Parts: sequence; structure tokens; C-alpha cells
Amino acid sequence: MFTIGDFARHGRVSARMLRHYDAIGLLRPEHTDPVTGYRHYAAHQLAALNRIIALKDLGFTLQEVGRVLGEELDVAELRQMLVARRAGLEEAMAAAAVRLTGVEARLRSIEDEGRLPVDEVVVKPVPAVRVAELTATAASYGPEHVGPVIQPLYDELFGRLAAAGVSPAGPGIAYYESAPDGGGAVVVHAAVRVTQESLPGPGSGVELVVLPALRRAATIVHRGSMDGIVPTSQALARWIDAYGHRSAGYAREVTLECPADPDGWVTELQEPLV
Repeated sequence: MFTIGDFARHGRVSARMLRHYDAIGLLRPEHTDPVTGYRHYAAHQLAALNRIIALKDLGFTLQEVGRVLGEELDVAELRQMLVARRAGLEEAMAAAAVRLTGVEARLRSIEDEGRLPVDEVVVKPVPAVRVAELTATAASYGPEHVGPVIQPLYDELFGRLAAAGVSPAGPGIAYYESAPDGGGAVVVHAAVRVTQESLPGPGSGVELVVLPALRRAATIVHRGSMDGIVPTSQALARWIDAYGHRSAGYAREVTLECPADPDGWVTELQEPLV
């Protein structure tokens, strides 16, 4: 058997932690000297310690850990539960990363508040274009809500077009409109330019739409992931206001370059003007 210090060293934990686990009945020593009170642990108890640490690090409270261990789950059942909890943590980490990106974008907007993108904005006409598209609703126009909706839409759109033997004839064009039910939700249109006037095969779910021409649009190029779009879109808004223009609706987002790394994306925003 091991002293508490030796067992702590082999388990890569502190003796203080082991004493706490003993006090709450989570991991009792194999033997406690009735005279000295010294605790002694057996090597097989490392298995229980590993389970406790793994469950705790996955977010379980010590009370929950005790209940799990009390059910005496076998290795396969424990692994299944840990994998499920790990997936939840990974999802939470991904959501936190998106929030951090959003915070960074807002900070950049704050830093750029006094700057007008004079040479970066071009007013030009935008011709009508035929697109194939899929649509879905996002809870808001914020990147944290649009991103998780639009990317799966594009994956599905390109998959359906490929299955129908249709090749895109131009860049992806995302555009938006307020959802009929209001509440800040938006209808997300994931579209790509095509030349076909009809799609082969019934029931594909892909719609063909002709986006109308924009007589005048204020345009600006955004470089990087769309999660960081806020500083660019707000710079465009400041320019529109400073030069006496009026916006006529949501900006279209035209993908000019789309490498695997989102930091290399190049997107033109085309905001219609009255």
C-alpha cells in the first residue's frame, strides 16, 4: 500500500485533495491507522481516482461524481458517458470561440469609430443575376446566429447542385430579409450564380431566383472570416451616413475568394442605396 503522499504522487493530485475526497466519502483510503490516523491507499484505487478526475474535469460536480461511481458503470458505459460530455464541452468551446470573435470585432469597431473608409467605398450599379438558392431562418442578423445557419445551407446547396449535374457559374451571393414573424429574425438566402433557367430533376428543393439589379450600391471589400464582419459593415454605414446617402435594405455578400482558411476569405458587401 501507499502513504497518502505516495498515492497522491502516483495519481498526480494533491494530498489535500485526497483528504477532501475522504472527508466527503468519495474515495476512502484502503486503510486508516486507528492510532495515528495515517491514510494508506492501494494501487487498484488509482482506477477510481482516474474516474473521479475525468468526471470532474468534464464538469460534473463531486456530488454527481459520487452518484455516477455508485452506479458502478463498466468501462464501456463510462466511456460512452464521457464521450457525450466531451462533445458537449467541445460545442461550448466552439460557441465561446464565436463569442470571442464577436467581441474582438466589436472592439475593432470601437477603435475605428472616428475613421471614414473614404477610399475603400465604391458606389456602382449591380446587374441582375440568376441564382440557385436555399433558405433558412436565423434568430438575428448577428454573425453568431447567421454563421451556424448559412454554412450548412451552402454545403447542402452545392451538394444538391452537384447531384443535379449543375455547376455554379459565379460567386456565392448571400442576402437577407427580415423574417415575417419579426422579433429580429432574418431569412438567410444562401445563393450561387447559375446560368440554367431550370434545374433537372424534381423535388431538389433548390429554388432559381433572379436577383434584381441594384441601380446604386455602396460597396466595400471585407477580408477575413464573416464572423468578423461587424467593423467592415459599420465602416460602410458611417460612410453612407457621412456622405448623405440612405440605405435601401440589407447588404448582399458576394464571395470573391473562399479558401479553406476563413481568414483568407474576401467578400464584397453591396448595400443598396435609395
